[in-house]
Amino acid sequence: MSTVQYAMEYLLSGSIVVLAILICLCFVRAVKGPRIADRIVAVNMIGTLTIMIICVLAVYLKESYLVDVAIVYAMISFLAVVILCKVYTGVYLERKKKEGDR
Repeated sequence: MSTVQYAMEYLLSGSIVVLAILICLCFVRAVKGPRIADRIVAVNMIGTLTIMIICVLAVYLKESYLVDVAIVYAMISFLAVVILCKVYTGVYLERKKKEGDR
């Protein structure tokens, strides 16, 4: 193996580790977040970072099917965030309606 291949391997491995640490930090924000909006953004960020890890693994392992997995995961993550936003909007409108009735 040449020096460039070793450097590429260390770069990809390091980027996976950094992305995993960022996922852990986003998970803390999703649990601790003071508002619902912070939690939704953190969940969206976790999905995006997971997609990035899958894509880096596709390059690292030289497996092109992992890119297809990342695309499917992106669609599922998008739907999850849309559903979370819909639920949040419903809760917000319900609270506003209760406050208006007082």
